[in-house]
Amino acid sequence: MDPVKAQQLAAELEVEMMADMYNRMTNACHRKCVPPHYKEAELTKGESVCLDRCVAKYLDLHERLGRKLTELSVQDEETMRKASLGSG
Repeated sequence: MDPVKAQQLAAELEVEMMADMYNRMTNACHRKCVPPHYKEAELTKGESVCLDRCVAKYLDLHERLGRKLTELSVQDEETMRKASLGSG
């Protein structure tokens, strides 16, 4: 595959994954923090605080998972490299 096309595909996938993460976060935090029957047009202070904490936790977890997956991927690549050197 052409390196430019590969880079473009990777960028498109990243945008798609970020949009999916944002949608999941929005749905999860809305379900957790905002009651299904609205009583007021504006968020209450409690709802706002809940949403702020929920988003912060979601983003923190997403960052931690990303780091861990990257770490595991690097370990897998290293293991595969060692295995190919050992069998060659």
